[in-house]
Amino acid sequence: MSTDTPDPERPVDETDRPAPPGASGVTPSSAEPTAVPPPDRPSSPAGFDPADPLSPTAYEGSPEQNVDQPRRPLRAAATVLGTVLTLAVLGALLGLLWAALAPDTPVLKTAEGAIYAQPQPEQPIAADGWFSLLGLAFGALAALVLWFALRRWRGPVGLLSAVLGALAAAPVAWQVGRRIGLATFDRLLDTAPPGQAFTKPADLRAGGVDWLLGVLPVPHGNLLLPAFGAAIMYTLLAGWSRWPSLRPEPDPAPFSWASEGTPAPPTAPEPPAPRAAEPPRD
Repeated sequence: MSTDTPDPERPVDETDRPAPPGASGVTPSSAEPTAVPPPDRPSSPAGFDPADPLSPTAYEGSPEQNVDQPRRPLRAAATVLGTVLTLAVLGALLGLLWAALAPDTPVLKTAEGAIYAQPQPEQPIAADGWFSLLGLAFGALAALVLWFALRRWRGPVGLLSAVLGALAAAPVAWQVGRRIGLATFDRLLDTAPPGQAFTKPADLRAGGVDWLLGVLPVPHGNLLLPAFGAAIMYTLLAGWSRWPSLRPEPDPAPFSWASEGTPAPPTAPEPPAPRAAEPPRD
């Protein structure tokens, strides 16, 4: 059909428009399917993917971390000081236990004073041994309790509290333990006649306290073992922790190789309904 002979069934004033599907001999089944865009997701901050458990900002808004982020130095100092005082008081119980387990040393009163009743007594060595074992156990147990009690302060604050508290408890335990029965020993040492045998309470020979500049006490020897046990236990607990921040965090979503946002395969569009034939125009 030429341009001079228009289509009689087409209105003259109708503008050109694309032919309907099927007009050029292409069936709908052979047409290329149209991709359906996936549904829009709610807007989220840059770098955040809720479906990705490895996202760096996946847990920034968790309540546990929001509470722990603002750290005040005064509260941290108060926590350390309160822990040190508490463990120092508990050191008195450690001293009572040490005095009950450590054996007394037999002595003999002479004109020059008291001497050991045996040439090489084993009781002083046993007293040092008992204090060392009890001190290590006390420090490790203190660190274990503080790990769970001071859950919000796990890290440098918790480690400092455990070490300083155990370091303060050791001299207290030593002084409390050695003074049990010391008054009776001093009285017998002054009033007992020569040749009388009695016992000396347990004391330390492998540890003590030196005074730096006459003001600052510096413990040494087996008085450092409680702090050593606390440091070792707290470090092991931190190394075995499965949380990078050492504080409990929400468990991430289980990882799956299949993406939750994968859209379903698109389907071919349905063909349009056939248009009714227009009657021929005169």
